[in-house]
Amino acid sequence: MPITRLNHAVLYVRDIGRSVTFYTEVLGFSPVNMTPEGFKGAAFLQAPGSTNDHDIGLFEVGAEAGPSTAGRQQVGLYHLAWEVDTLTELKRLAARLQELGSLVGASDHGTTKSLYAKDPDGIEFEVAWVVPADRLDEAALQSRRTIRPLDLAAEITRYGAETKGGIGVSQPAPAV
Repeated sequence: MPITRLNHAVLYVRDIGRSVTFYTEVLGFSPVNMTPEGFKGAAFLQAPGSTNDHDIGLFEVGAEAGPSTAGRQQVGLYHLAWEVDTLTELKRLAARLQELGSLVGASDHGTTKSLYAKDPDGIEFEVAWVVPADRLDEAALQSRRTIRPLDLAAEITRYGAETKGGIGVSQPAPAV
């Protein structure tokens, strides 16, 4: 039986309240009441528009925890990637992440337009808009193998600010 999708991720964080605030206020996640009774230091969050019972589990390990060295000194997860529906939303998040000092990069991968940022514990994540299947042209497909700086204004001009991303790629195309 093949894997069909990622259901949720669990992150170890230093301060549960700080992390919940970041993921809810910046990325729009909502708290889900499923923490076992009597258990402190955990939170479960659901992404906007998700049908999962939760998309992120956060477990507090305390302020004394050191930073992750995954990818620099040890093996480990590089980043999680979430998808937004429109380039307008990607632009809004770029401004908010920049304002917080969390934004660490912005890349054009041809078929995806991506922001890279870090949460309060330095855990890196990606937020991407996926070019819809009916808008994939040869140039976008060929440029998947390159990483270029993201020119969000040019992409909005090319695809439209409110064009729904991922249709026919990461989301089913509407029934005809």
